[in-house]
Amino acid sequence: MEHIHQLTHNLNKEKIIFIICGLLCLTPWVSPPVALLGGILIAQFFDNPFATYSHAAVSYLLQFAVVGLGFGMDLSLAIQSGKTGFVYTVASIFSTILLGLFLGKLFKTERKTSFLISSGTAICGGSAIAALAPVVQSKEKQTSIALGIIFVLNAVALFVFPIIGKYFSLSQNQFGLWCAIAIHDTSSVVGAANKYGPEALQVATTVKLMRALWIIPIAVASAFAFNSQSKKIKIPYFIGLFVLAMIASTYIPTVASIAPFVVAIAKIALTLTLFLIGTGLSRAVLKSVGFKPLLQGLLLWITVSAIALYAILNFVV
Repeated sequence: MEHIHQLTHNLNKEKIIFIICGLLCLTPWVSPPVALLGGILIAQFFDNPFATYSHAAVSYLLQFAVVGLGFGMDLSLAIQSGKTGFVYTVASIFSTILLGLFLGKLFKTERKTSFLISSGTAICGGSAIAALAPVVQSKEKQTSIALGIIFVLNAVALFVFPIIGKYFSLSQNQFGLWCAIAIHDTSSVVGAANKYGPEALQVATTVKLMRALWIIPIAVASAFAFNSQSKKIKIPYFIGLFVLAMIASTYIPTVASIAPFVVAIAKIALTLTLFLIGTGLSRAVLKSVGFKPLLQGLLLWITVSAIALYAILNFVV
């Protein structure tokens, strides 16, 4: 009886700590990188007491944050960013997948795990993996390993990319484009770009969402490559809402007047999203990744980041 009481007490304490940290993420004192780091630290000491709800919350909060940020963007600038990033998007997606599959063969990573790591790196991180996993009919462990690697590298990117960007004196446009190409998940792309500056945020978000649309053709091709009968393809419909938000804030004065408030709320939602993502990176998750898949993901990410940085430094203003 005493053991049960102690367990209940610990659980309630964990819930209180978790809720307090979550509420702090709603204040202006906690930035997205700090929120992510806080979530990771919490995950090393106790499990997320609201894990059942956190996964769904991350998905909806991220979509809300992205659409909300659309209200702070100018349509004409977004179109220009999209044109600039299109060639880099197409070239980087296919080259990344091919390189990732080659590294998977080299390290003898299981085929579906290798494909999910490569696709997640090439398109949009966890969203791409979540969309492609049912298409290739991967097992839960294969999906978990790929997601674990992507989220670990995302956490690193959120802190490292702004430092590298400043070291190379990247312009706002250059940094935004580099983030969209080289950082896996939309949440970390937006978090890093937001830290660098408003123009970087606009470029990064627009180009990254354009990349996310490639989930659809890649999913169709994957179904043939893996002889899958699955028709489960998750189409990122929220991207359409993001575009509508840009149009509304650009051409409707009433919407433009309230846009700053919507953007402020969206940034708070992003901070909370990164905190929840961090709480999912427990020691158990990190241990389950495995050395060879992690090495594949790490080498692929470093190579793609370095090549993209070189191209942007030499060919993009």
